[in-house]
Amino acid sequence: MAKEPKEASSKKSGSGKQKPAVIIVGADKGGVGKTTVARTMLDYFAGKNVLTRAFDTESPRGTLKRFHPRVTEVVDLTQVADQMRVLDTLHSSEVKVSIIDVRAGLLSRTLKDMTDVGFFDAVENGEFKFALFHVLGPSVASLSEIEDMLPYTENAEYYVVKNHINDTNFFEWDQATYDKYFRKTRRSANEIAIPKLNEMAYEQVEVAGVPFVSFGQNKNARNQKADYSLVLRGYVRTWEKGIHEQYDDTGLMEWATDGSQAS
Repeated sequence: MAKEPKEASSKKSGSGKQKPAVIIVGADKGGVGKTTVARTMLDYFAGKNVLTRAFDTESPRGTLKRFHPRVTEVVDLTQVADQMRVLDTLHSSEVKVSIIDVRAGLLSRTLKDMTDVGFFDAVENGEFKFALFHVLGPSVASLSEIEDMLPYTENAEYYVVKNHINDTNFFEWDQATYDKYFRKTRRSANEIAIPKLNEMAYEQVEVAGVPFVSFGQNKNARNQKADYSLVLRGYVRTWEKGIHEQYDDTGLMEWATDGSQAS
């Protein structure tokens, strides 16, 4: 359910320049598909011609970087030097949309550290924009994180991302359990439902090591014609198209770019 748009979200900075936007994709629980969501988002902004940079916190090797090496840096957000690499460059970078793929178990600490350094004060003062894509799996342990995240979303765009990594559901069959975890978000959050992708299609994209959009276009890592299955390419294109339509419905692109036309 899409939330009511905040009045503040439509304001632009006084200089008329695009305000830096920071998008965190994360969860404290592992195995919920955070990097998959980040990959779809990078494809989304690329398709809109919006320059985007990404930070992969699976240090030292990285996971997101394997699929989007040209725009992704591997960082360790537990280290002050890497916190500076991300936050101190928000204004100076020509790329105004930054996506941070936070590894499992690090989301709460990352948000606390960002609070301690004054990032959320800067968001409240209109210096930056912030969105949290909170990726959830269909388990009580995962859903119980929602309440812990809400204090960080007062001046933010909060997205509850239900990632259907398998055939289970999010307790829709048990209304009492469902309401317990989701009722607090209904007025303050956008809901994104990531459908399950065909297992063989997902595996082949992993083997290819390319963005979902490249796989769907039958392109390899060198942007040359590949020989991927027509059937599997079709599954990937349809799956990602549905996700991108949800991003459109929530106004993600307009929020990230202050409503300006992408070049």
